[in-house]
Amino acid sequence: MNTTTIAALAAALAATVAATAAHAETPSREKCYGVAMAGKNDCKAGAGTSCAGTSTVNYQGNAWKFVKAGTCTAMGGTLAEHTGNAAPVKKG
Repeated sequence: MNTTTIAALAAALAATVAATAAHAETPSREKCYGVAMAGKNDCKAGAGTSCAGTSTVNYQGNAWKFVKAGTCTAMGGTLAEHTGNAAPVKKG
C-alpha cells in the first residue's frame, strides 16, 4: 500500500468511528402512554388494532408515542398503559 491509500483508509476509519460515537450519544427514547392525538400513536392501541396510527381518540391511555427518555411523566403521560383518555397535565 502506498501512503495515499493508507491515508484514505485512516480517514475513512476516523469518519466511521465519529459516526458511531455520534449515534451512541443520541438520546434514548421511551414509550409514553396517553399523550398521542387520535391516529398519531406510534403503537399499541388495544385489542384488534394493527398498531401505529390506530388510536381512535386523543390521549388514549392504551396508545403510546416515543418521546425522549425522561420526559414522559413531565408532559403528563405515563410509562404504563392506563384506562381513560383524559388530557395529560404537564408537571413542573
